[in-house]
Amino acid sequence: MDLAPAMAKLSSVEARAAIRSGRHRRHTAGLAPGCLQANLAILPEAYALDFLRFCQRNPKPCPVVGITDTGDPIFRTLGAEVDVRTDVPRYRVFRDGVLDGEVDDLLGLWRDDLVAVALGCSFTFEHALAAAGIPMRHIDEDITVPMFRTDIACVPAGPFAGTMVVSMRPIPEDRVDEVKAICARYPLAHGGPVHVGDPAAIGIADIAAPDFGDSLPPRAGEVPVFWACGVTPQNVIVNARPDLCITHAPGHMLITDVDEGAETPITK
Repeated sequence: MDLAPAMAKLSSVEARAAIRSGRHRRHTAGLAPGCLQANLAILPEAYALDFLRFCQRNPKPCPVVGITDTGDPIFRTLGAEVDVRTDVPRYRVFRDGVLDGEVDDLLGLWRDDLVAVALGCSFTFEHALAAAGIPMRHIDEDITVPMFRTDIACVPAGPFAGTMVVSMRPIPEDRVDEVKAICARYPLAHGGPVHVGDPAAIGIADIAAPDFGDSLPPRAGEVPVFWACGVTPQNVIVNARPDLCITHAPGHMLITDVDEGAETPITK
C-alpha cells in the first residue's frame, strides 16, 4: 500500500516508527517537514577517523551532523531513540568496496566495531524552497531526486579518495539566484549549489540518465542546478575497500528530530 500521502503528514518520530515497522520503504523526500534529514555511512572503527578527516576536508558533500559511539547503534544527539539499524527505509551493503546488495534493516549485520556517521541531506532545504513557491518537481512527481557522478575531485584522506556526487533539481531560470540565497542558509544540508547550467562542465554526459535516482530532465524555461550530495561516500569507499561499509540507499534518508534551521545538529 502506498502510504506516501499519509507519511507526509507525520512527525519525525511517527515517520521513523513507520519506517522501523516496515510500513514505509520508499524515498523520504517531503517527509517530516521542518526536520533535518541525513545521509548515512557506517564503517569499522579502524576506518572511522580517516573517514571523518575526509568529511572535514569535503564539507559540501559530507557535512557531519551526528556520530555514534563505537558499537552503539543509537544516534543519541539526533532525537528520540534514533536507531541506525532500523530507521532508514533501505540500506546498501558494501563488502571490500563492492556493492553486495540492499537490505531493509541491519539487525543481522550490526557489529560491535561499527561507527555510524550521519551527514546532512539536501532534502532538508527543499522545505524552504517549497515554502518560497519554488517547485520541487521530484516531490510533485513522487520520484527520487536524480544524482550524478561528476569529475569534481574531493580532497583525499587516508584511503578515502574520489569524485563528488551531486543531486540535480530543475529550477525556473528566473529563480536561480533566489534558490542560491535560500540554500546558503543551510550549511548542514550542503548549502548553496556547486554548479548551475551545463552538466558537461562537471563531467555529466547525459542529464536524462542519472547514476542514482530517477530521470528528471529540465523543461523549457528551467535550468539544471546541482548540489553536493551525501551519496559521495559511496563513490569513495571503492578505493578504501573496508571489509564492511553500509550506507543509505540513495534517496532513502534517516529522519532526525533536529530542527532544519538549528545552528547545531543536537536535540535538547
